[in-house]
Amino acid sequence: MLNKNSVWKVLLAVLIVAMCALYALPNLYGEDNAVQISAGRNATVTESMLSQVRETLDSNEIDTKRIEFEDGQILVRLKDSEAQLKARENLERALGDDYVVAMNLAADTPQWLEDLGASPMKLGLDLRGGVHFLMEVDMSEAIAKSLEDAESDFRTALREENLRYRAVNVRDGHVDIKFRDEETLESAQFFLRNRNRDLLFTEQDNLVLRAAFSEDKLKEIRDYAVKQNITILRNRVNQLGVAEPLIQKQGADRIVVQLPGVQDTARAKEILNATATLEFRLLDREHDVRDAINGRVPPGTQLINDKNGQPQLLEKQVMLTGNHIIDANNSVDEYGIPQVNISLDSEGGNKMSRGTRGNIGNPMATVFIEYKATGEKTEEGKLKFEKHEEVISVATIQAQLGSSFRITGLDSPKEARDLALLLRAGALIAPIQIVEERTVGPSLGAENIELGMQAIIYGLIAVLAFMLIYYKAFGIVANIALASNLVMIVGIMSMIPGATLTLPGMAGIVLTVGMAVDANVLIFERIREELRDGRSPQQAIHQGYDSAFSTIMDANITTFIAALILFAVGTGPIKGFSITLMIGIATSMFTAILLTRVIVNAVWGGRRVKKLAI
Repeated sequence: MLNKNSVWKVLLAVLIVAMCALYALPNLYGEDNAVQISAGRNATVTESMLSQVRETLDSNEIDTKRIEFEDGQILVRLKDSEAQLKARENLERALGDDYVVAMNLAADTPQWLEDLGASPMKLGLDLRGGVHFLMEVDMSEAIAKSLEDAESDFRTALREENLRYRAVNVRDGHVDIKFRDEETLESAQFFLRNRNRDLLFTEQDNLVLRAAFSEDKLKEIRDYAVKQNITILRNRVNQLGVAEPLIQKQGADRIVVQLPGVQDTARAKEILNATATLEFRLLDREHDVRDAINGRVPPGTQLINDKNGQPQLLEKQVMLTGNHIIDANNSVDEYGIPQVNISLDSEGGNKMSRGTRGNIGNPMATVFIEYKATGEKTEEGKLKFEKHEEVISVATIQAQLGSSFRITGLDSPKEARDLALLLRAGALIAPIQIVEERTVGPSLGAENIELGMQAIIYGLIAVLAFMLIYYKAFGIVANIALASNLVMIVGIMSMIPGATLTLPGMAGIVLTVGMAVDANVLIFERIREELRDGRSPQQAIHQGYDSAFSTIMDANITTFIAALILFAVGTGPIKGFSITLMIGIATSMFTAILLTRVIVNAVWGGRRVKKLAI
């Protein structure tokens, strides 16, 4: 009996190894230090800007490798990190605030490989570095928003309880409610105290009831602002598809964000730094907007410009804020005009229903709100933020709205897509600003990584030498399978979009190398045993592979299940270890069972041999 290969097995083995090798190939090419330029909300990057970018870099004597324009972005490839930092600073000054200029590491993959969809494997912060952001939360704005929510809640609750008031206003960190008579004030105080246990109510002169937050409530607001912003930033990072990000609190009002292996850092900076939300308000139809423009703004109203710079007179009372948005998707209507479809939570749906119920036929404005740092600081050393408001849409309320509706009047699909992404990721409780941005090197230090790589290489050489000496010609087959196994792991990791290789991931690869050798050892020892029992070489090969198959499968399946549990319940480094371990188990079974048998059958199986070099 001869051990011959079937054609499909040979083709399968060659095809899989060749495909993995092809997709592992981009990892042999290096990366360029780069600066990436993308447009902000009110700007567009065009190919005509290339000349301005070149002139800026040339005038500052910054050498470049090449400048590319693709997908509405400009990528400047530079020779080293020093030129990268210098280029970013000069381009930020030249282009202004309308453009996002960010540092990046751009893969130097040949175009023909990119055309095939091949790209290098993403490396974690401990191996490659990445982008580090330190962000500061504006706590004063968080408290101000809570006061505005309390003001709106007081108005609604008092109206529903038929307790008539003259005015409700936010003043200097508290809410003042002015009543018509002493009896109504006392009834309202009793009602509001029972309804708002975390507020302190005190009577003032002139029939005014003052509500202020207790110290415990203020601490709760600050903690909630940081925690909620961390959750929202994590959602935004998930929208970017970044694997194994680090997002954590630092101090009382700062958040650290580290994005390993991210390619589009400009996009990451734009999305993370955005503090946009929406407010829905009614237009004031009782007063003339021209009087307001001339300085006679009626009480309870506000002038806000629309996208074309035309002032709109809106009621100050907010019908709904973006905090209640749970989903937002961009689409086009039947005429091809971009729009954003919005879904609200139950509380938001109730508020929208109450607000539109009595205003059918009246115009409602969608106000886009963005907070930007002024560059100045307060006496306490905190950043000052400036609130920018813009009416992006005015639509007539056709019917009572509920938990689902749409925003129209957007200029472009890009504006609709960016707005939907921001709203879907969440409206920030308080504005945040990037106070520090830098690319970070390997967190464990270049020396530790070099020593780790040396240990891996030396260990691999020792395993290869042992297999070659101990199993002779069959050791060569095992070494070919081992090398193919490593290539396949790298190729598969490069093909998975969200996979990131970390130092624990490298430990998983080293472990799978040992397991791959272990499978070959089981097969080869079984072949030796069959030869000692008097089997012919062909029979020994056949029995060796067949008998060892069940043992290999049992050992690898149990290990794979353990790795799968680690992946499901673990985070960070544990996930990195488990994913490489799972991939390595699958590839080692393929190389040990199928690939080595194809090679052995090709060399010894097609002819009658008297002795095996094993």
